[in-house]
Amino acid sequence: MNSYKDIIIAPIITEKTASLEQMGKYAFKVDIHANKTQIKQAIEKIFNVKVENVNTINSHPKKKRVGKYTGMTKKYKKAIITLKEGNTISFD
Repeated sequence: MNSYKDIIIAPIITEKTASLEQMGKYAFKVDIHANKTQIKQAIEKIFNVKVENVNTINSHPKKKRVGKYTGMTKKYKKAIITLKEGNTISFD
């Protein structure tokens, strides 16, 4: 991976992740080849915060159908980031 911005693809903003933000946890879609250490370093460099914990989840592709055509969704990795007390991330 060339840079930290290649590791973090996008934040995941849903109702469930909005409730996690109150506890200091944030969800991001990350590169499928990134490990927890790389994710932690990328978040700390990009957002200038201190990360306490990183949990990762591999999302497997699901079958989808549109009319007579069938296909699969893309697989991706999701990272739940827990920040140290007093640190926040704003997506404004």
